[in-house]
Amino acid sequence: MTFLIYLAAALAEIAGCFAFWAWLRLDKSPLWLVPGGVSLALFAYLLTLVDADQAGRAYAAYGGIYILSSLAWMWLAEGARPDRWDMIGASICVLGAAIIFFGPRAALSA
Repeated sequence: MTFLIYLAAALAEIAGCFAFWAWLRLDKSPLWLVPGGVSLALFAYLLTLVDADQAGRAYAAYGGIYILSSLAWMWLAEGARPDRWDMIGASICVLGAAIIFFGPRAALSA
């Protein structure tokens, strides 16, 4: 379930950021900012649904999924296929995210 939440959050963040990109860089209407802002708010909400004890750890682990999703966006939405260096870098990041999220933790003593 965590992976699906991260994937939904990544799509919401990328879509929100792309709306700003479209407005500033692609000369789209400022009305693009409305769904962009809603999408970024949805992204923030979705990250609160992740079952993690610390927000920072949830955000750090999310980073790997975000990078992989960004490359998928680049390929599917922008038509630019990721090269091997993109995929190697994304693989390293996803591995790092998995280590952060699933690594064993020492119990905190009160």
